[in-house]
Amino acid sequence: MKKIFSHLFGPRIFCKDNRSMWSRNHVICFLLLFVFVLQLWGCGPKRHVVKGKYARGTYKPYRVGGRTYYPLPSAKGFVETGYASWYGPNFHGRSTANGERYNMYAMTAAHKILPMNTYVRVENLANNRSVVVRINDRGPFVRNRVIDLSYAAAKKLGIIGPGTARVRLVALGEVGSIKGNVVTFKRTPDFMHGDFYVQVGAFVSRQNAFRLRQKLMERFKTVTVVKGYTNGQSYFKVRIDAPDDYRLAKRFEQKIEKAGFPQAFLVAR
Repeated sequence: MKKIFSHLFGPRIFCKDNRSMWSRNHVICFLLLFVFVLQLWGCGPKRHVVKGKYARGTYKPYRVGGRTYYPLPSAKGFVETGYASWYGPNFHGRSTANGERYNMYAMTAAHKILPMNTYVRVENLANNRSVVVRINDRGPFVRNRVIDLSYAAAKKLGIIGPGTARVRLVALGEVGSIKGNVVTFKRTPDFMHGDFYVQVGAFVSRQNAFRLRQKLMERFKTVTVVKGYTNGQSYFKVRIDAPDDYRLAKRFEQKIEKAGFPQAFLVAR
């Protein structure tokens, strides 16, 4: 490890004669070491990494209660079952996550990861009542709850009294335009198919990257080493091509993890 430090930062960092230089460089050394270790082990959240405009605004990951949530880039095909709750007078008029004012009498709801302005059909599984709501807020951040309904939506579903109910969510799509009673939904991109790969590790040393590649090739076919840059530092990233179907790609990622590489994560080019 000292050899790596000497190569990256020069011998002045380890000189104790100049205490001010040592103190300043020691802090810099520690911070860069932290970044280096993260890259070395290829660590990071195991998720479908999406690039471009879908990594900005309300699509950006956010953290609540010690957990990080990763909003979906598309609601296409989204179905979920769980408990719904509702929020009313105490939040009426407050700002929602997308910047609107919460109106307890409007047909809206909060969801942790669905894209903003997604229309969702919510069915109360106890009485078969259903409503259509628009997502304009984030939440609920309570265990086992999947959606937080407005007062108006909760009233139509019959859950004002009990407070919660088991429901089924079906995403209808993101609204494009509304003319009278006709709602037109935007065409959503297909994120279930694409060019995927699994990154297994990233190394400063080219030799270490190719050593891992050689080991992986004993079990997997297409293993490549790609040179990349992060904050001006070059790294050699070890990748394995994955199936172009997202579900199959996720299974492939899990297979690699079980093979002894728990730091592996799926990426979409």
